[in-house]
Amino acid sequence: MPNDKDSRGSSEPMSSHADGVTGDLVKLMPRDLVFVMRFMGESQHRLQSHFQDFIRAELAAGGVTMETHPMIHLFIENHAILLRDFVFAGVSLTRQFRVDEIERLTGDTTSMIRVDIWDQLKSHIETAEKQFRSQAGTLPKLLSAFEKPQGSSGSEK
Repeated sequence: MPNDKDSRGSSEPMSSHADGVTGDLVKLMPRDLVFVMRFMGESQHRLQSHFQDFIRAELAAGGVTMETHPMIHLFIENHAILLRDFVFAGVSLTRQFRVDEIERLTGDTTSMIRVDIWDQLKSHIETAEKQFRSQAGTLPKLLSAFEKPQGSSGSEK
């Protein structure tokens, strides 16, 4: 059985591994891939501004203002973003489309959407692997926090 060092091999790209997992993900697309709406740009800003105004008014009704709490704008901004994201995520999750529905709607009889997704998945998997490898030198220090304490047998509760 190969050890961890054997599975890493050389520093060359793990394209065969990336191909394999990419192929698996593409096979699962009809069941697991959904397309969702995403509000962008000015829509995000508009809803966030609405929630900032709403929170500011609600706080003021309770006696909390910029005069009484000079740093309250940080609270207002953070909570407005949370509320905005909650609303958009909820709306997006209620409007999901499966890959076959998107192909039918766009008239994609050649499955080009699936090919494009396969290419993007493979590229992003390889990029993630490269990024992880580039940070491998810092791992021992980070992982030291997870080491078993010295003198501990591990059988104690």
